[in-house]
Amino acid sequence: MMDRRAFLVGTAAAALASKAFAAEGAGVLSGPQIPFSFDKLIADAKALSEKPFEKAQVKERDTLERLDFDEHQQIRFRSDSAIWVKGDGPYPIELFHPGKWFKEPVRIFVVDGASAREVKYSPDLFSYGTSEFAKALPPDTGFAGFRVMTAPGVPDWLAFLGASYFRSPAETGQYGLSARGLAIDTALNRPEEFPRFTQFWLEKPADGRKGVIVNALLDSPSVTGAYRFDVEHPGRTVMDVRAHLFPRTDIERVGIAPLTSMYWYGKPNRKVAVDWRPEIHDSDGLSIWSGGNERIWRPLNNPRSIQTSSFYDTNPKGFGLLQRERNYSQYEDDGAFYNKRPDVWVEPQGDWGEGAVQLVEIPTDDEIHDNIVAYWTPKEPFKRGQHREVRYKLYWSLEEPFPSPLAKVVSTRVGAGGIPGRPRPRGLVKYVVDFEGGKLSELRRRGDIDVVITVPTGRVEREAVYPVVDSERWRVMFDYTAASETPVDIRVYLKKGNDALSETWLFQHLASLATL
Repeated sequence: MMDRRAFLVGTAAAALASKAFAAEGAGVLSGPQIPFSFDKLIADAKALSEKPFEKAQVKERDTLERLDFDEHQQIRFRSDSAIWVKGDGPYPIELFHPGKWFKEPVRIFVVDGASAREVKYSPDLFSYGTSEFAKALPPDTGFAGFRVMTAPGVPDWLAFLGASYFRSPAETGQYGLSARGLAIDTALNRPEEFPRFTQFWLEKPADGRKGVIVNALLDSPSVTGAYRFDVEHPGRTVMDVRAHLFPRTDIERVGIAPLTSMYWYGKPNRKVAVDWRPEIHDSDGLSIWSGGNERIWRPLNNPRSIQTSSFYDTNPKGFGLLQRERNYSQYEDDGAFYNKRPDVWVEPQGDWGEGAVQLVEIPTDDEIHDNIVAYWTPKEPFKRGQHREVRYKLYWSLEEPFPSPLAKVVSTRVGAGGIPGRPRPRGLVKYVVDFEGGKLSELRRRGDIDVVITVPTGRVEREAVYPVVDSERWRVMFDYTAASETPVDIRVYLKKGNDALSETWLFQHLASLATL
């Protein structure tokens, strides 16, 4: 998966630029007017899919290779040269300089009505600091991506940078997890393919809304695509995404609306940490709202080997990677501010049919690596020559956009099983799960609520459910012994009579937890 440092290089350097540099720039240099419409982009993507894939040509590779993290930070976009900086658009847009981590060029166009003009690369658009050697790059170098600013010199709220990655910090201005245009062959026994957005057309909303429309051409050895992101801001960021995909080849595994995050450690696996901070993660769980109306919470793991979990469904109502732990004291990080990292929720539009939400968890020993991926993979495979259209919305926010009336899981803790003061049996694991919300605050006596615990194999014992003193939470506690070292999904929910009171806690028990 992509190294987080690679993704952050451009945004870190650009953030310094907006605060520290406001000199006179050369202005945005535009090419000739050419016709543009989204229908034309769809036709162009289809035509491109009928041709052999051509890898992007990188000019001056040795020079770009020298632009590592420290050198790239010296390069700052001249904020007075931003697209729409004079108020002739909803937000100023600044451009990312290419470098070691982003060598392949991206072309950027600005749309006006039924035509568009290209923004041409020029060293006059940047201040280079001690990286003056990069000013010698040729005029056709291209850009690495772009970011949408709140106002001139004010931090950005949307960025497209690297492959088909994009992200938004939502209300707090704190970046966290990312999304991608498409995932191909994730977690198979061969290298994953990363399609690229190779060209962007930036457009103002016709109705004067505060937002931006991003049209993009996707290209890779296996597929081409035309994307349209209708993005609304301020406050939370909402993206209405339309994608028209044209496979060049048969594709074994396609990930629709892929999300990429980081989970190093949290409450369930705190003992694996070598860091002083209590928890380190961009997201702590996968939330699913199934087509059958079940609400599921799957806490994330940092496994010892790659794990892929599939949650089969038909027409899911939504899924997302969320950061439910919002207390600063659980992170104690006044630089990364993990407590402010946004959630991202995917809301399918139209008929998605049969398929599965897949969660891929990859081992990591540091916070710089993105090791969590979630996406929808359709049951019907992508075949060469097809035209597949997909629509969905993405919600970037601190609050879940469609909260459940049921109680939700607020914490998951794992420890040694058994009874305090007595020998702890080998392999016995204790789970402690706290629920809050819904009707739980109305039920405060033991016996008011029943707990349902389901495991396919192994043994559950000493289960209990009770209200937590001086809070509105209810706690479920039980011991579990696995029958083998095979991962096991444990399901837990609360009920009263025949009525469910909570979402379903669905945790993957790993053999490594028995050794914590």
